[in-house]
Amino acid sequence: MTEVLTVNSLSKSFSGISALKDIAFGARQGEILAIIGPNGAGKTTIFNCITGFYRPTRGSVFFEGKEITNLKPFQIARKGIGRTFQNIALFKRMTVLDNIKLGAEVLLRYGLFSSLCYYGKARRIEMELRERIEHEIIDLLEIESIRHRVVGTLSYGLQKRVELARALAMRPKVLLLDEPTAGMNLEETQDMARFILDILEELRIAIVLIEHDMGMVMDISDRIVVLDFGITIACDTPEKIKNNPKVIKAYLGEAK
Repeated sequence: MTEVLTVNSLSKSFSGISALKDIAFGARQGEILAIIGPNGAGKTTIFNCITGFYRPTRGSVFFEGKEITNLKPFQIARKGIGRTFQNIALFKRMTVLDNIKLGAEVLLRYGLFSSLCYYGKARRIEMELRERIEHEIIDLLEIESIRHRVVGTLSYGLQKRVELARALAMRPKVLLLDEPTAGMNLEETQDMARFILDILEELRIAIVLIEHDMGMVMDISDRIVVLDFGITIACDTPEKIKNNPKVIKAYLGEAK
């Protein structure tokens, strides 16, 4: 499988306090790579460095073989890296469809006159975008029945699904999911796991997943990176991670 995203010796400090130290891994096309670790291990900091919200203190990030370390967030998104957030970041007074369409705004490139007049190229692109969202993303995530609902009226689980749909509207080649099942009940968690696998099967993109639900991580991941206090202590298959003494001690818990 082709490595789409590469993180090299990534380090990040805040006011002299090290949050990440020499993190290195690669995400491959067509696989799910999970990042796990205790709270405060630096998992979300990695995502923030990849997407340009933070500038690394040292190290580099490559996407499709080209360095993106110093690009701005919108430039990184435009290249094909989509993301969801640990805390839902939707516009609660807008409809589901309008929230999803916002995810594709970074891809829209047409002139000022066309956009102001909703004319020509702008209208054509907008119609193509709406059709793709309705026939691909909405169907894939089974949210047809709520597409015209105001997001703020939806359950927490459905809002997380809408946020996932918005990230997919960017047509990502790498999808970063920051705790997609946080706060969900068992049924919602199982649904989300199924949708993530469906996305992988349909789109064959690279998915990087931060998640605390170890059952889900072990079930759907191809490889797992384990962090402890900002340092990588293991990177391997779920079966090997499950039996790794360092991981058991630092995160999974030692048997009594």
